[in-house]
Amino acid sequence: MASEPTQPVAFVRKASGLRRDVSLLDVVSLNLSNMSGGAALGVIGFTTVLLSSMNGVNLVYGSILAWLLSIPEIIVYTMMTTRVSRTGGDYVWVSRVYGGFFGGPLAFMGYTLETMAYMALIALAAVVSIGSVGVSLGYSNMLPLALPGNIPGANLAGQFAIAALVFAVLIAINVFKPKWGFKVVAIAVILAIAATFVGIFALLAAGTTGVQNYMSFLNSIGANTSYTAIASSYTGSTFDFGATIFMLPFFAIFVYPWLNAGPAVASEIKGKGALRYNVFISSFVTLVVVTGAFAAMYYAGGFNFINGALGNANLVYNWSFNFWTLAMGVSPASPAIGGVSIVAGFIGLGWILWNVAIIAYAIIVLSRYLFAQSFDRFLPEKISHISPKYGSPTVAFLINLIGTIVLIGLASFFYGTLVSLYGAVVAAMIYFIFVGIAAVRYALKNEKGQSKAILATAGILMTVVFLYITGQFLAYATIWGGNIIAYGWVVGSFIAGIIIYIVSKSYYSKRGIDITLAYKELPPL
Repeated sequence: MASEPTQPVAFVRKASGLRRDVSLLDVVSLNLSNMSGGAALGVIGFTTVLLSSMNGVNLVYGSILAWLLSIPEIIVYTMMTTRVSRTGGDYVWVSRVYGGFFGGPLAFMGYTLETMAYMALIALAAVVSIGSVGVSLGYSNMLPLALPGNIPGANLAGQFAIAALVFAVLIAINVFKPKWGFKVVAIAVILAIAATFVGIFALLAAGTTGVQNYMSFLNSIGANTSYTAIASSYTGSTFDFGATIFMLPFFAIFVYPWLNAGPAVASEIKGKGALRYNVFISSFVTLVVVTGAFAAMYYAGGFNFINGALGNANLVYNWSFNFWTLAMGVSPASPAIGGVSIVAGFIGLGWILWNVAIIAYAIIVLSRYLFAQSFDRFLPEKISHISPKYGSPTVAFLINLIGTIVLIGLASFFYGTLVSLYGAVVAAMIYFIFVGIAAVRYALKNEKGQSKAILATAGILMTVVFLYITGQFLAYATIWGGNIIAYGWVVGSFIAGIIIYIVSKSYYSKRGIDITLAYKELPPL
């Protein structure tokens, strides 16, 4: 008797193989790391020093404005995550709305490969934080690690080696002990936030006198400037809307748009409450942390001094001036261990841990995007393989490791500064435009009544916000990292995504599998 024809299957298998082990703390920690508040506070000077003027730039108001503009996105991600709670998060609903030919390459460009560039940026920022903390604690021989690569004296080989090593160690943890990966993120981000608040309180307690004393100390060891000179160098107003909104791309690079970490592991989250509230909780906590840190800087140093210092190349490059170094500088000298202030040491550790948490989160979340794209057969099926021994997507992690270390090397040796990677983030801004449009299309097709109106309106507003941010990125490319490596990565990743989709569709078609079927239904849990 002839055998019956086999039914073509849409997905690689009937279940993902991932486990529902992610708690509210885990998922909020992922989102907090994704929003990268601590990194923003550490590299703010590398951005502001590139501006033609700091006149009217108010970072407190800028943070608040950026958060307010992210509210439509908060609504979109909250609503869509509760409706499409699958591994890969926005990739799943974007690809189901647009189809595989456009939706697949769009997500591949906008998050998968963009995140590799961002991880390279943060890995180098972690090295800068290690070097800067060392210098702040009195170890001047660590300055070559703190200097951006485009500044004479920077140790490019050392920066690359340390960044690559940190990244490789975190990859290994996620491969061999996947549960530890989540715990590393949670522990690192909790300690980092605690250190941020210690830094805030140190600035509030020290006040202007503490900042003046810190500047006198820097002057005594070669800074060749003073509090009065820096403060008097700034003559602008305390707030100009145009100048402040100009900083929106900075907050977009690091902070408020990055709400998709929790949704990306949605199928692994335990409890409906964690699924529903993780995005808002993470965003609001980040608002408090980032805005509070900038406010504490203005309170202690005075607006004129802080804006003058953030625009001063000598302070930013040679003395790593930012929230973290200022908070360490004004911290009490005692209690101390081995001559190092415990308070300053803890603040410095928090800065380093912020970067560790960001890298650790990104490793986890990027692997889920790779996994989801493989599950749809957009990427090779092997990538969605879950190791039976370790319970982790080992091939996805290996791809992540190779791609990110290559980018770390390119940024270190060819472009010489982590800011050169800013431009690659425009891929995510473009992606978020289409995420907003996808939310509108989903609402019109699947929602009714009030939910339909809310989701559609939020999607439209989100689209408008990211159209503006993308325009700013491209219009002021010299500030926001516009260069061949960044833009080439963006364009190349989209083209590569299209080619991959066409090749994959052809490959599976010859084997009797139509991969377009996957984009017509949701993948299994």
